[in-house]
Amino acid sequence: MITANDLRIGKTFEMEDGLWVCVKFEHIKPGKGTAFVRVKIKNLENGSQVERTFRPEDKFKLAFLDYRKMQYLYRSGDEFFFMDQENYDQISVNEDDLGDAINYLKENMIIEVAYFKGKPVSVELPTFVEMEIIETEPGFKGDTAQNTFKPAKVESGYVVQVPLFIEQGEIIRIDTRTGLYLERANK
Repeated sequence: MITANDLRIGKTFEMEDGLWVCVKFEHIKPGKGTAFVRVKIKNLENGSQVERTFRPEDKFKLAFLDYRKMQYLYRSGDEFFFMDQENYDQISVNEDDLGDAINYLKENMIIEVAYFKGKPVSVELPTFVEMEIIETEPGFKGDTAQNTFKPAKVESGYVVQVPLFIEQGEIIRIDTRTGLYLERANK
């Protein structure tokens, strides 16, 4: 068992209504009254996020996740197929269960899949991914006085805002936590 005071970002725990991971944590001690813990938590079973306030002594059951390295193989309709790197078992994960991760998946990419009681509950992407731009307007030179951007579609189908000088066919680096363009990738 852990207390609300022990919660930190990334810690998984069980509450009465499911499996949760802490996304944001804040310990608040007002001038008057008792301290409390305000957290933003994400349900790993259905993807919903809520903000909750707990007393520091509230207790939760710590959840232990099993992480397995898996290779993303392909997509068929709403199903995404992955292969375990140790025993070569294949699993399928529904699009709804992956959430925003589908924007950054490339075939043959190695990721970590979190399992809880034998069921896949979430995927852990690398912090940065490199993707090729497959569609964007032609690049411009010179207009660098302002920080202006244009939409660009990458190989996964995700549309990201990039600077005007970026052209189709270039490889760019994207931050998977924010979904923002970072820089051109070295070729």
